[in-house]
Amino acid sequence: MAVTPSPDSPSADAWWRTAAIYQVYVRSFADANGDGVGDLAGVRARLPYLAELGVDALWYTPWYRSPFADGGYDVADYREIDPALGTLAEAEKLIAEAADLGLRTIVDIVPNHVSSAHRWFRAALAAGPGSPERTRFFFRPGRGEEGELPPNDWQSQFGGPAWTPTGDGEWYLHRFAPEQPDLDWTHPDVRREHEEVLRFWFDRGAAGVRIDSAAEVVKDPGLPDLAGRTAFPPGGHPYIDRDGLHELYRGWRVIADSYHPEPRALIGELWLPDADRFAHYLRPDELHTAFNFDFLTCPWDPDRLREVIGGTLERHAPVGAPPTWVLSNHDVTRHVTRYGRSGDTGFSFEAKTRPVPATDLVLGTRRARAAALLALALPGAVYLYQGEELGLPEVEDPELLPDSARQDPMFHRSNGSDPGRDGCRIPLPWSGDRPPYGFSPPESAAPAWLPQPPGWGGHSAEAQSADGSSMLNLYRAALRLRRDRPALRGEEFAWLPEQPPGVLAFTRGRARAFACVVNLSSRPVPLPADGTLLLSSEPLPPGELLPDTAAWLALPPVPTAD
Repeated sequence: MAVTPSPDSPSADAWWRTAAIYQVYVRSFADANGDGVGDLAGVRARLPYLAELGVDALWYTPWYRSPFADGGYDVADYREIDPALGTLAEAEKLIAEAADLGLRTIVDIVPNHVSSAHRWFRAALAAGPGSPERTRFFFRPGRGEEGELPPNDWQSQFGGPAWTPTGDGEWYLHRFAPEQPDLDWTHPDVRREHEEVLRFWFDRGAAGVRIDSAAEVVKDPGLPDLAGRTAFPPGGHPYIDRDGLHELYRGWRVIADSYHPEPRALIGELWLPDADRFAHYLRPDELHTAFNFDFLTCPWDPDRLREVIGGTLERHAPVGAPPTWVLSNHDVTRHVTRYGRSGDTGFSFEAKTRPVPATDLVLGTRRARAAALLALALPGAVYLYQGEELGLPEVEDPELLPDSARQDPMFHRSNGSDPGRDGCRIPLPWSGDRPPYGFSPPESAAPAWLPQPPGWGGHSAEAQSADGSSMLNLYRAALRLRRDRPALRGEEFAWLPEQPPGVLAFTRGRARAFACVVNLSSRPVPLPADGTLLLSSEPLPPGELLPDTAAWLALPPVPTAD
């Protein structure tokens, strides 16, 4: 299989097509004022670290005013920064200072819902049944003789019914936590408000937006029961992937494209199993790009990885959209931990149960190093979740992360049967050998919202900067080569034929002068004899690639037509 850019593709110079984008979970990144919670001032102080790492853009999970019932994804006001994190003026400084270092900013937009503390929802509760204020949301009378039953059988993503009674005979819909009431996108106020929010942040220098739960925004107005159904015709699910979404995102694309000289980027969080339906969102007048969850959830298996990579490239090519590659984010178990488990090392929400499976972190780290070189060598954009460049594992041990410290609604609404996502959100270690490991200023207390485990200092940025073989320095070297090698800035891709079983190998560039080789087998394999080693995930014996190891090679260029 070989992939080359479509002649109808947008310009390959568009930054979002090939960017390395670093996800910042602000509360866990760096704390400047010593209150134990990460803040915008802490991010500003660490911008030189991010620039040295070699990424191109920073994506911030929601930093807006919020009660933080769901990590800030319950937004009370998009035009204010939460006081625990900073001020709007600080956000503007952060965007500008990052731009001075060559780092673009992506902000998170959550169109499916707002916080129950949002002025609209407070007004809706106060106004009562039948009021215009309630038409921005989904308020419905309950079923049953006394209205004691939910209006339909929909379930929350976080467990339990997707409806909460208001005490006045009506219930309101929330596909996530009760503190996150769903918006009704047939209401003109909802559309107008979000368009204004986009312009608000684009005008302040944001280079793009990441759209949370992008496939769940539009609902069937009849709110029909699922009645146990799991299969629906295309566009027929009552709240996922409905056709009305495309008109919505076309309108947003007009706004994004109106900015000059650089249009803003729209990036969708789309969990969709149907490849054709997924590609529809990436047509030239809709979203610029979307997250590739097939790659994130794929286990450490050569055949399945090859299938996912090939399938990803094939479904993006017809619409001229770049693929994306993601190994971890704030919602999933960190891949160092996933890759250290036996059996299927992929991820699904349903698979997160307690007690958690045993993990071989030595094996997981070795595979994570190889996976980093694999992801960074593929054509398209790549997303890095804060701390993956430090090789951080998931914190799962209840002695290190006790139930009393957990805050994720997935944990609480499942009565503890689902451990939730707090284990991948532990505050980062920057320096030192005891809490707060440089996360907060010297002599500050330990982080206030999630505890750091003992031994976290060995993962710190300071310790790893001094170790030439560390995960951090591997990422720095790979990102530098990714930026400097012309073959890795294009979109050309071809599998190398006739590889040993368990090996993935491909070339990049028109002249095929760069190769990535990944050994997922249990025995060493020979490297291409005509290759010159540029970088490897582990030290290698001459001419061999060890198990669970990846290498980048320079190859003699193949003559091209021009």
